Amino acid sequence: MAACGSHRPAVAASQPPAPTPAASSSPASSPPASPSAPPSASPSTGPAGPPMLRPDAGGPEVLALQRKLSDLGYWVGTPDGRYGSSTVHAITAFQKVAGLDRDGVAGPQTLRSRDQASRPRPRAGSGNAIEVDLSRQVVILVVDGRTEWVLDASTGRVAGTTPTGRYSIFRQVDGYDPGPLGVLYRPKYFNGGVAVHGFPDVPPYPASHGCVRVTDAAMDWLWATGRTPVGRPVWVY
Repeated sequence: MAACGSHRPAVAASQPPAPTPAASSSPASSPPASPSAPPSASPSTGPAGPPMLRPDAGGPEVLALQRKLSDLGYWVGTPDGRYGSSTVHAITAFQKVAGLDRDGVAGPQTLRSRDQASRPRPRAGSGNAIEVDLSRQVVILVVDGRTEWVLDASTGRVAGTTPTGRYSIFRQVDGYDPGPLGVLYRPKYFNGGVAVHGFPDVPPYPASHGCVRVTDAAMDWLWATGRTPVGRPVWVY
């Protein structure tokens, strides 16, 4: 098993850890901002009818897309009407869960699927947990047994390098943490040197040395909102 960060004793147990009690505070995301008028780039229209929204587009169609993704539980940051990096990764996460091509473009098939979609269900039936779905390459934040947010992720590029099992976050570093295979951004370790951490490059396929990559922006949000504290169960499957 490869480890991205500095090795510390793992806390995996043969029995799953009891889920932590549900937090009493209301889920908090970045407060909505009143965006200045976004660029009025016109979305292209595919032969099937629905518009095709691409990165760098902007306008009311993009804002509606962001709000719908957020309603479905896909983390998009603060909806602002601009098709930036966070929107690309939210669309990619949605495409992964829906079994679509993972290109980050909101084409006709993705938009039709969005209109018929519901919030994905986690495996954890109760309590709070962080689920890492290796087959779909997403992180699912579970609160009270319900999917709160889904994040785009990239795990170990070789089968088995991101170990399956039940763990819990036992150490975190609020900053850059140098390790034998690179520098991890604000990592939260759950199994030896394996962590959920921020990274500039989160492709739509397994690409890490074993850690769970999310975007730097998503990692900043996880820290700011306290959604992944030390002790939180982590279920990798």
